[in-house]
Amino acid sequence: MTSTVTYEGDLRTIAQHLQSGSGIETDAPTDNQGKGERFSPTDLVATALGSCMMTIMGIKARDLGVDLRGLKIDITKHMAADPRRISGIDVGLHFPPELSLDDKQRVILERAALTCPVMQSIHPDIKVNTSFSY
Repeated sequence: MTSTVTYEGDLRTIAQHLQSGSGIETDAPTDNQGKGERFSPTDLVATALGSCMMTIMGIKARDLGVDLRGLKIDITKHMAADPRRISGIDVGLHFPPELSLDDKQRVILERAALTCPVMQSIHPDIKVNTSFSY
């Protein structure tokens, strides 16, 4: 088992990662009867994409002897109605200005990001727009 999720009432859940004991709380978003005081479940899906991209890039960067510390990813999630679902995710990767990468390293890191496990798990109907800023 990976985690347990408990409903706390008032549209809030608490998830606990069993291996580490760390936790995440979620709220329904304000546009869906919630308080929006925490990540929503769909926020977590979009955010997981960015975290996954960074993690796989970090593995490749380590192999290349590159330090990605300071890399930032901006995530914007787009929702659709009827049925309510994620319709798109905008991902903007911003590399630190002091990081110097050659063309080969850029290609390797971009491919790593675009083939991370979460990206491979996203339904093809969800439009993912990705930009890399160096």
